[in-house]
Amino acid sequence: MQRWVRGGLIAALYVVLVFAFQFASFGPIQFRVAEALTLLPIVFPEAIGGIYVGVLLANIIGGFGPWDIFGGSLISLLAAFLTYRYRDSWIAYASPIVLNAFLVSLYLRFVFQLPQSYWFMVLTIGIGQAVVVLGLGIPLVRWAKKNQDHL
Repeated sequence: MQRWVRGGLIAALYVVLVFAFQFASFGPIQFRVAEALTLLPIVFPEAIGGIYVGVLLANIIGGFGPWDIFGGSLISLLAAFLTYRYRDSWIAYASPIVLNAFLVSLYLRFVFQLPQSYWFMVLTIGIGQAVVVLGLGIPLVRWAKKNQDHL
């Protein structure tokens, strides 16, 4: 039961963070603060489902259409699974960055009807992901590991 609650809290926190920082959460250049949570599967396997549901709900509310709702959610689900699977490797930290940079860029260009090239989008999404995932996610994982018995 505790894992279900923790997964639900992660989903809820993801949605709250997306909309608390909405100005930076959507668009071709984004620093989605909630993406720091994508490293939590390193500590909590139930974070995989929590992240998936959180992204799904945030993207439904965000209003950018089915590509963002389903595409973004499935990309996050895959990244969360890989983060858990390779939790003892650098791959855990790279998967949310690389998958979002290369896969979200495939559809985001068309969602926002931008003339920029695919590679420009890979660069902007990748940089935003790297800043948030590494800058906020790593300290979050360190804190979660120290306090996992109390969470």
